[in-house]
Amino acid sequence: MTKPLSNDLRERLIDAVSEGATRRGAAERFGVAASTAVKWVQRWRATGTSAPRPQGGDRRSVRIEAHAAEILGLITKTADITLVEIAAHLERVHGERFAPSTIWRLLDRHAQTFKKNGARQRAGAARRCGRTGSMARRAS
Repeated sequence: MTKPLSNDLRERLIDAVSEGATRRGAAERFGVAASTAVKWVQRWRATGTSAPRPQGGDRRSVRIEAHAAEILGLITKTADITLVEIAAHLERVHGERFAPSTIWRLLDRHAQTFKKNGARQRAGAARRCGRTGSMARRAS
């Protein structure tokens, strides 16, 4: 993602518009797109600042964070609950749909991890124990 244009340029453009220049004229004078000049002036009039808005970051986790206590309670109550079951519970009780990956990110933010134990071990790699070489033949 590119960096925002300098505050100095923004302020000079806004000053030019305040002194009577049109937005398109100021945009041409300072070498920016007309739509950029329009947006900068609108933002300055609405907020009083010419500074760029923050870039990046998470803006949507607020929805699921509202249910964080309930989700963590479900995990405490039912240790082997799956992400899909949590998503189904939230849709059934609150009418909100969340992808399992969204629930996973919430759990990761709250330091909830899945610890493996002996009962849940994955299948091991295939071993060559007890096999004879490929050149050996069986007696028939």
